[in-house]
Amino acid sequence: MRRIKRVSDLERWREDIIRKQNEYEVIVSVCGGTGCHAYGCKQVRDRFAKSLKGNLKDRKVRLRFTGCRGFCERGPIITIQPQGIFYQRVQEKDVELILSETINQGKIIDRLLYEDSNTKRKIDSEREIPFYKAQYRLVLGNNGLIEPTKIEDYIGVGGYQSLAKVLFHMKPEQIIDEVKTSGLRGRGGAGFPTGKKWEDCRNAQGSMKYIICNCDEGDPGAYMDRSLLEGNPHCVLEGMIIGAYAIGGSHGYIYVRHEYPLACKNAEIAINQARRAGLLGKDILGSGFDFDVEIAKGGGAFVCGESTALIASIEGRVGEPRSKQIHTVSRGLWGKPTNINNVETWANVPLIIEKGSQWFSSIGTEKSKGTKIFSLVGKVKNTGLVEVPMGITLKEIIFDIGGGPQDGRKIKAVQTGGPSGGCIPASLFDLSVDFDSLKEVGSMMGSGGMIVMDEGTCMVDVAKYFVHFLEEESCGKCLPCREGLKRMGQILDGITEGNGDNETLSLLEELSEVVRDTSLCGLGKTAPNPVLSALRYFRPEFEAHLHQKKCPAGVCTALIQYSISEDCVGCGACVKVCPTKAIVGEKKEIHQILSDLCVKCGSCKDVCKSNAVIIQ
Repeated sequence: MRRIKRVSDLERWREDIIRKQNEYEVIVSVCGGTGCHAYGCKQVRDRFAKSLKGNLKDRKVRLRFTGCRGFCERGPIITIQPQGIFYQRVQEKDVELILSETINQGKIIDRLLYEDSNTKRKIDSEREIPFYKAQYRLVLGNNGLIEPTKIEDYIGVGGYQSLAKVLFHMKPEQIIDEVKTSGLRGRGGAGFPTGKKWEDCRNAQGSMKYIICNCDEGDPGAYMDRSLLEGNPHCVLEGMIIGAYAIGGSHGYIYVRHEYPLACKNAEIAINQARRAGLLGKDILGSGFDFDVEIAKGGGAFVCGESTALIASIEGRVGEPRSKQIHTVSRGLWGKPTNINNVETWANVPLIIEKGSQWFSSIGTEKSKGTKIFSLVGKVKNTGLVEVPMGITLKEIIFDIGGGPQDGRKIKAVQTGGPSGGCIPASLFDLSVDFDSLKEVGSMMGSGGMIVMDEGTCMVDVAKYFVHFLEEESCGKCLPCREGLKRMGQILDGITEGNGDNETLSLLEELSEVVRDTSLCGLGKTAPNPVLSALRYFRPEFEAHLHQKKCPAGVCTALIQYSISEDCVGCGACVKVCPTKAIVGEKKEIHQILSDLCVKCGSCKDVCKSNAVIIQ
């Protein structure tokens, strides 16, 4: 590890790294994100490492274990450069074939290629795959080019050049002006102008100021911040150091929930590497500027994503929010001025400094600049992390990138913004994805969760799920959130069971508005969004539950009945999976479901190949 004492040392080190990288004939990159770990990417990487030592001694091949590539459902993913070959769902047994066929002979292995479900065409290049083709991967772009535990890789792609630029060629006020001019807004949910927050913190009274990176990220189905911190921790660190220099901060924290072990590990490695290289700590790059960072692990409480609750957690207190009459930029961690931005916000900063505020502000819409990372999950063919320019439509994300619905079903809605976001109907999918447009239709950008729902989704059930989630995650400090969410959950429970009258929906709506208007923090103020948006766009579904005692989507168990039609071929598959022995019938004869024993688990429908199981 080199010790960098001046900018010229950094430049020479980068030149040496690029020269060594250019000596490789082939670079094999294995995706090492958490999603690919679940599919066995470590075993694939280990097999490559072992085989490369024994089989290709005469060739210069580098094996790289990169960060998340985004297309998580297709893992493990590997790419082979310079050919640009993209292989998906690679298994350990495929390694020897890849080495002998592709690396040694230049042959493509068709069965490992991505197949477009619409055209049935096999695609060997990442940039031609529909999932990637419509994306604009600025922040995530280097995830596939660097190994997150090697600072050399980050420096090789231009890392820490922006830091050198600000330390020796820009004054703190110039940096803040550049961030303000760029139009960067916080990517954690609220969308507050980043430059304005930095300016307020710099102007706050106090000799000691803190910088915090928020990687709490508790939204169900969301993992943007985790993947960024796992895959490119140095870009987050560089953004924090630049921010600290601009604001006058002397110490920083990366707050990570303990359920993110790989993010914690890679961030800790990056901090130690930067410290040893002279990019953190005392006299950074010989500039006289001192700044250091440490990891703070959270206990996994959703409410600690809120800034003041997060601060309380770092201080060792219960994670409860406080009134926002006094802002954290004035009195935050241990009563000192504190600037908090989320992972994605910090990761944008080096790009803005490198390429300029005008370049950044040319991307996106008038009031929402740059790109945004979303976790696209739910009832679409292609799921994973997507990075798109602000202003793209929901339709483009769901159909062009996501590939449209699964199993021929119709897309019904999309929920954006996590548990506190709103449900947007398919009729509004031409909507521009930006901070203001989403807010206008009763949703929000949030941290970037995007859950797609089809006609098999019950919107009452969705609203119930999110209300109960937030009820459990509420810290209980303020009465509207503590008691209001509980009562909202009870009402929704009743509706899914067909209980209620004409006044029920009016009461639910009124209660939701009270919780929204009177809660202390952002959790309670946004918690009613799923309910209010579902009532706004899907009210007939609520009314069907109450008046017809029917769940149109066939989801709410109290209002449905399972039966078997004459299409039954008597294969017995449903009999084998039924947990309560509620299905009877002879082989090759039509079976029958005993309603008094049926628990409506749906196992029979899942295994029935003749589609004979009917939900009424």
